[in-house]
Amino acid sequence: MIDNPVPHLIHRTEQGEKQLSLVNGYCWKIGRSDDNDLVLVDRWISRNHAMLQQMGNSEPNADAYYLIDLGSRNGTFINTRRVSTPALLSHGDRLTFGQTEVEFHHPAHQQPGAARLGDGLHEHTATATLHVRRLISVLVLDIRDFTVLTQKIDENVLSELVGSWFRQAGQIIQQHGSWVDKYIGDAVMAVWIHGSQQIEPQEVMQILQALNDLYEMTEELQKRFSLPFHLRVGAGINSGYAMVGNAGSSQRPDYTALGDTVNAAFRLESSTKEIKADVALGRDTYGYLIQHFPNTAALFQENKVQLKGYEQLTLAYSCSFARMRELLDLSLP
Repeated sequence: MIDNPVPHLIHRTEQGEKQLSLVNGYCWKIGRSDDNDLVLVDRWISRNHAMLQQMGNSEPNADAYYLIDLGSRNGTFINTRRVSTPALLSHGDRLTFGQTEVEFHHPAHQQPGAARLGDGLHEHTATATLHVRRLISVLVLDIRDFTVLTQKIDENVLSELVGSWFRQAGQIIQQHGSWVDKYIGDAVMAVWIHGSQQIEPQEVMQILQALNDLYEMTEELQKRFSLPFHLRVGAGINSGYAMVGNAGSSQRPDYTALGDTVNAAFRLESSTKEIKADVALGRDTYGYLIQHFPNTAALFQENKVQLKGYEQLTLAYSCSFARMRELLDLSLP
């Protein structure tokens, strides 16, 4: 058999080999139901078990494919490791659904290649690990009550909704100068890399505009899918220095940002539930914002929050998405 030159899945059975080419689309469903792209006859598999999401040519994981479990009863596994959050696939990964194994093949990724990690970092190969201390901003956006969502809507609707949300989130973030660093269950993490000393006014607005667009995209999906309850999101944004580079291995590179700045962004997002806000900014992010746009200070409320894992109370500056829209209107030239 001639090797398939495009990304594809291989399912080997006693009757022969079945291949699913992962081209001309962005989302492929896997499950027992006949309306899936890859139908697997296995009673241990859910009707709509999992899906593959192709995230396009976003840096640094160009042409990346993620595996997302759709709340299946018996779980989804990559190389015997259970998937609880959207997981980046590598060439040769073994995917297990129920008692059925499928192989993921991405011929273009068989050899280590060069990868870029944003403006200001030179090109390097996956075999040469690079860590650089950079000033960054981290955005974490979370879908509220995602577990309830999976229980209350049809599996077909859920797979289409989740696929649309992740795909459009990746496109919006890329349009505003970043990339999706991580897909984490019901959340996305994006990183903006700044100059060495400060964050420029246009960069602050770029991040906040991305957040506003993500919120508006979520509202549009709410209308499109006529969900039985309001699809809500919350966000944390934090700025500071972090180590940026390859946190994986030469065989499985994972380009990301590491450090307290990143951890605090996740904790700030979680704090929005406690302070009943849509958005929480870290002290430095707020400081850069007010430095450039002092007339927007009245739109925020100062909170002292106990972030998980931190001994001291942390200042967080909160607002609603409606106030975020006001902020952008006030800041436009």
